[in-house]
Amino acid sequence: MPVQPRRAALTASATDTVRLSGVDFGYADGPSVLRDVNLILPAGSFHFLTAPSGAGKSALLKLLTLEARPGAGRLELFGDDAGTAPRSALPGFRRRMGVVFQDLRLLDHLSAFDNVALPLRLAGLKRDAYAADVAEMLDWVGLGDRIDDRPPALSGGEKQRLAIARAVVNRPDLILADEPTGSVDAVMGERLLKLFQSLNRLGATVLIASRDEALAGRAGAAVLRLEGGRLTGDGA
Repeated sequence: MPVQPRRAALTASATDTVRLSGVDFGYADGPSVLRDVNLILPAGSFHFLTAPSGAGKSALLKLLTLEARPGAGRLELFGDDAGTAPRSALPGFRRRMGVVFQDLRLLDHLSAFDNVALPLRLAGLKRDAYAADVAEMLDWVGLGDRIDDRPPALSGGEKQRLAIARAVVNRPDLILADEPTGSVDAVMGERLLKLFQSLNRLGATVLIASRDEALAGRAGAAVLRLEGGRLTGDGA
């Protein structure tokens, strides 16, 4: 890893990072997408989530990133009830997360440097405090020579790496990544996997959603499987 841990090593404890108990979820008046989901991700654990299309993976990630609330059951993050927390409390939960969305959600009007620096700026840090860390993270994901380029000038794989760098630059306690190696070659995929493993060793809890079960095997991570709205595997 290019920089030393800030937060994860300080906050990791015996408290479970994620705990779902009897969670149901559905969209509007449609049928339940998730049914009686129980999940525990202990602090410092590393899990892969696999699921066929339509099994509820997107719904589960929306719950964990607090884009949606459970229809029933209890959702706890970092030992606190997040499922019924007031909206004013949600930014506090999110500041402890690093999320790699499948649609990336990069800001096209910002440079690669400023996209990665965004979580640190939102945390109130000044440029002098984070500039070296951001540059080193961009080097780590192979974008050191694209530091001033904006996302429209980058390839699909470069955008994916940029989104990963942004998600992990502030050393979050919880990393949620949706198909983070889907648009990169095998060599870069292994490099990115090592990045997640390094962050995990520093104390971060990591959940990677991926269709690549071989990648999970190489990571030596526990595997969760979601089928028909129900979760099975180590942690479920």
